[in-house]
Amino acid sequence: MDWKGCAGALAAPLAAALLAAPSATARAEAAPERPNVIIILADDLGYGDLSVQGARDVATPHIDALAAQGVRLTDYYANQPVCAPSRAGLMTGRYQDRFGFESNPGAAQRVSTSFGLPRDHKTLPERLKDQGYATGMIGKWHLGFTPANQPTARGFDDFYGFLDGAMAYVPEGKTGAKAIMRGTQPAPMPAHTTEAFTDEGVRFIQAHKDRPFFLYQAYNAVHAPMQSTKAYLDRFATEKDPKRRAHLAMLAALDDGVGQIVEAVDKAGLSKKTLIVFISDNGGPTWQTTSSNGPLNGVKDLTLEGGIRVPAIFRWPGRLPQGKVIQSVAMEFDVTATTLALSGARADPVIEGRDLMPYLTGAKTGDVHETLFWRMGRQGAERHGPWKLVKAEDAWYLFDLSKDLGEHHDLAATRPAQLKQMRAEYDAWSAQMAPPGWNGRTSDAPPGALKDLVDRYIKGLPVEPKELLYGGGPE
Repeated sequence: MDWKGCAGALAAPLAAALLAAPSATARAEAAPERPNVIIILADDLGYGDLSVQGARDVATPHIDALAAQGVRLTDYYANQPVCAPSRAGLMTGRYQDRFGFESNPGAAQRVSTSFGLPRDHKTLPERLKDQGYATGMIGKWHLGFTPANQPTARGFDDFYGFLDGAMAYVPEGKTGAKAIMRGTQPAPMPAHTTEAFTDEGVRFIQAHKDRPFFLYQAYNAVHAPMQSTKAYLDRFATEKDPKRRAHLAMLAALDDGVGQIVEAVDKAGLSKKTLIVFISDNGGPTWQTTSSNGPLNGVKDLTLEGGIRVPAIFRWPGRLPQGKVIQSVAMEFDVTATTLALSGARADPVIEGRDLMPYLTGAKTGDVHETLFWRMGRQGAERHGPWKLVKAEDAWYLFDLSKDLGEHHDLAATRPAQLKQMRAEYDAWSAQMAPPGWNGRTSDAPPGALKDLVDRYIKGLPVEPKELLYGGGPE
């Protein structure tokens, strides 16, 4: 057969193959562009601090709108019931206990020299930079003070915020650090940190709208100290309790900030290219700020539900359903895994979080994790299906969350087999973790104090601030 005959013989199947194969345009449309990701992290925001979460005396219209435009998780957990280790889990995608990051460090002036993220654990922004992302961090870091452990040394191109665990909100504030930084250099204290952090976040979005970006918008609101501006306090002039009034004002500023971040994304034409995540780093310290963890029991610093279960909202128009609520059990480090999967990063077995997208879209149902663990000093917890194990010193408690969300009915004595199984699971997991890198604030409490405190919460007894184990300034 001459070449013309060969060509004729090949033409029909080749044409059919070309018709069957998707065009370059179709392939581009089928494979979504790497999205921008914005993680808005609230500080010490309780499970019941939002109107969309059931609060009746607050107004959070912008966060509520975010939920109406996206997916809200009811059973989403922080990696730890305090700020710094929770953020360590988010930044690494791992149980922070694996590298000894088990508790808060204390204030900068008395911090352990070992405090910080280990250099051999790659951070989320470092991984995203490898994928060509612009990376920015605004607000509270709380993951290291030395030059090698500051945000711009751990993967962030831009940083505006502070390194410590607590920050003043206004220049005239009598408590809270006032050491704002831009990059690695000191910056002037703004008139209102919450509004300044929002402005910086908006600028970052506008400056990087032409390439994939990752923005870690880590507000210090609504963490103590209880401070706000006159304009926000005036919104709640009828509230007689000054602490509650300050909390409502701080929450309103946070909510306004969320609204402005979302507006900046939409005005830049990036709404369908941007996943926005709104979460809290741990539960609320009710005794300190009046925050609510209802209907959960316990507070920040405890592994009862009120210390670790937090609000979680995901918004991505065109990719995620609107107004959906799911009960899948998930954890903070799942946000890390989800972000990396969306960026196109190669899967790394050290990442313990899991991609949430199939659950958020509805492609998968059920729990993201069958079992989750927490360990912080002399306390710990495990969530396994509906069952919750709580450890306080040498005491072990067992709850069925499907029937007892408030953790008031301890079943340890009546379900010994379930207790034995979960204790064995917890002990096996804990044995894999590293020793704590430094002592937390509860380490110096007298023996029995932590157990007594947990007992009081379980029994529904009043808990006075002086009875808490976490005296001193806010962390």
